Amino acid sequence: MKALRQHWLRILITLVPVVMALAHATGAWRSPFVEPFDNFIYDARLRLTMPRTLDPRIVIVDIDDPSLQQLGQWPWSRDKLARLTEELMSRQQAAVLGYDVLFVEADGSSGLATLRDLAEGALKDNPAFTVALERIAPSLDYDVTFAQSLAGERVSLGYYFTQTATPHAKGMLPPPVLSTEAFPRGQAYATRWNGFAGSIAPLATAAPASGFINVLIESSEDGVVRAAPLLARYDGDAATPGFYESLALAVYRLAKGTPPVRPAFTPNALQHSPVLLEAVVLGAPAAPQLRVPVDQSASLLVPYRGPGGARGGSFRYVAAADVLAGKLAPAEFKDKIVLVGATAPGLQDLRATPVGAAFPGVEVHANIISGLLDGRLPFVPDYAPGYDVLVLLVAGLTLAFGMSMLPASRAVLLGAAVATVVVGLNAVLFASFGLVLPLAVALMMMAMAFVLNMSWGYFVEARARRGLARLFGTYVPPQLVDEMLARPERYSMRAESKELTVMFCDMRGFTQLSESMAPTELQAFLNAVFSRLTEIINVHRGTVDKYMGDCVMAFWGAPVDTPHHATLAVQAAIEMVAAVQEINLTHRGTGRPQISVGIGLNTGVMSVGDMGSAVRRSYTVVGDAVNLAARLESLSGHYGTQILVAETTRQAVPTYVWQELDRVYVRGKARAVAIFTPVGRGGDVGVAQRAQLERWSLVLSAYRAQQWAEGRTLLAPLLAADTKKVLYQLYAKRLASMALQPKDPNWDGAIRFDTK
Repeated sequence: MKALRQHWLRILITLVPVVMALAHATGAWRSPFVEPFDNFIYDARLRLTMPRTLDPRIVIVDIDDPSLQQLGQWPWSRDKLARLTEELMSRQQAAVLGYDVLFVEADGSSGLATLRDLAEGALKDNPAFTVALERIAPSLDYDVTFAQSLAGERVSLGYYFTQTATPHAKGMLPPPVLSTEAFPRGQAYATRWNGFAGSIAPLATAAPASGFINVLIESSEDGVVRAAPLLARYDGDAATPGFYESLALAVYRLAKGTPPVRPAFTPNALQHSPVLLEAVVLGAPAAPQLRVPVDQSASLLVPYRGPGGARGGSFRYVAAADVLAGKLAPAEFKDKIVLVGATAPGLQDLRATPVGAAFPGVEVHANIISGLLDGRLPFVPDYAPGYDVLVLLVAGLTLAFGMSMLPASRAVLLGAAVATVVVGLNAVLFASFGLVLPLAVALMMMAMAFVLNMSWGYFVEARARRGLARLFGTYVPPQLVDEMLARPERYSMRAESKELTVMFCDMRGFTQLSESMAPTELQAFLNAVFSRLTEIINVHRGTVDKYMGDCVMAFWGAPVDTPHHATLAVQAAIEMVAAVQEINLTHRGTGRPQISVGIGLNTGVMSVGDMGSAVRRSYTVVGDAVNLAARLESLSGHYGTQILVAETTRQAVPTYVWQELDRVYVRGKARAVAIFTPVGRGGDVGVAQRAQLERWSLVLSAYRAQQWAEGRTLLAPLLAADTKKVLYQLYAKRLASMALQPKDPNWDGAIRFDTK
């Protein structure tokens, strides 16, 4: 009962992190450590699966430090930007051009501004100068020049949304791509803004499209750009309220012929709750469509291709100064999407991203456009919370029950296997289908469950194992201790009745030997003999009970259940006899007396457990079956054999050939006991030896039938063949003595021994 209680306690302890993880996954409780860990996992997973290949469809014209050194600090005069636009759209034949820069202020470097200053100063009274100024004004206004370069071209400008307590608006916004009526009421469905910094009117009017360049609308706590909005809602008064598109979406739509935009929704599982934004669909209902999965702020995860920058290898970077200088061959950008942006650190357009700490902002837009072109768009599915709960339940219950039932080594393997399956499934779904599914909670849960389970096993169950090892280590062989430690709850010192096989092994000739040896020499000799005999007992899974002078007591079948305990005991006895013979071979050279052993074996039900007094206790066996084995050991010398076993042991070991010796009454037994000695394994006993055993059986039958003359006749050939065999001499004397007496009608053929 105690073991079962500890087992369930271990399971319950392991289930604690499972319950905590489920509470987080269902929103009942939130851990502040999960989101940073999930971000870390997402970043690592993204870096491992990035294509890291060049996208030849997109080119970045870079306002870098060398360009600033050649053309002056930013902002450049609009006539240079006009020439840049004309070079890219006319000579280079770009398909679409996007400016990831702001044109909020009028160009203060134009020649028109200088002449107007003169007209308001020294030449204000000169009519001819005023007329001439009006005539040449268009050619001197660089904003007009830039606007003229934009007109009729597929160019998108950038602008920036703001959110302040007092709305501020500067420049112009393009018309929204979706009205506020395109979305259900009651939920924002996108980030909301009340101000903006847009292009000046001439440029905003001339450009066919514009998009906002905000990329860090809802930043995480670490400030890393993992997602960017496709749509944003403007609610101010300086422009038309509605939903506006990002620069990346505006450029992509220009490249695809400006397909219409519409939102796609999915019903919320909760009743009376607003529908959920599922995707932004690009394309008319009857035309091919692109479904862009987004979150509830109309943002998509940026599908980064590589590390970023000119050396990142994802996109071709060309210095803006080189483009303006005409260093490129004509039509080098034909049919390509060109983005103009800045990587110069002084222009502060570098972002922290999962793939780089100083990532160019213009390349964020480039990655979004590339992902839209390829349809490579990672997203968090709406069933992600359900997936998380399912993984937590399956993995958590597997670990809680599996690790609690397995030994430590297999529990470690189970934990590793479960973690591998969970991580592998998550990685495959991300790499193959772009599914961004939660993993941090599952990993934290598995780690905590593993630590708690192993800690419980070490500090609680290992203590029980160590106690078990201390209790049984001196009794049972090491291999049995190892088996016991694997399931310690099965073993205790509590007494119980079991069928076991017990052995008593006494050393004959010990008295004569002790008289010829010094005490220290005798001690060393006894230790060597007992060590060898104990080694044999251990090899055959026996439990050493005690050493009693020159006798060793052992038993088989406890504390570890051993089905063939009788066979193992007989094998051990035979090897112990052989080991003593080997010891005698060494004694012959030294002139020491020979020794032998007498072994008694019996199989039966006996009590086994921790027994003794309050002062001294030991793990031992007691009972009538034990006493019989002790009596058999003392009788072995009487029959001239070294191994004597009872009928129950012989029946339990049918693989051996046995010679029955007698039927005896031993002290304390009311019934006669048949006794045997092993001759050998069945296949090792020859024909001649089997014939002798058959004749011996006839001798015993005649003896027990009180047919003394027939018995002597049958015994004579056996005695002649082996005159020194004590057994045959014993029965020859019995037959001769009993032949002088009348037959006894109560004779049962058994001999009574009253000594111990």
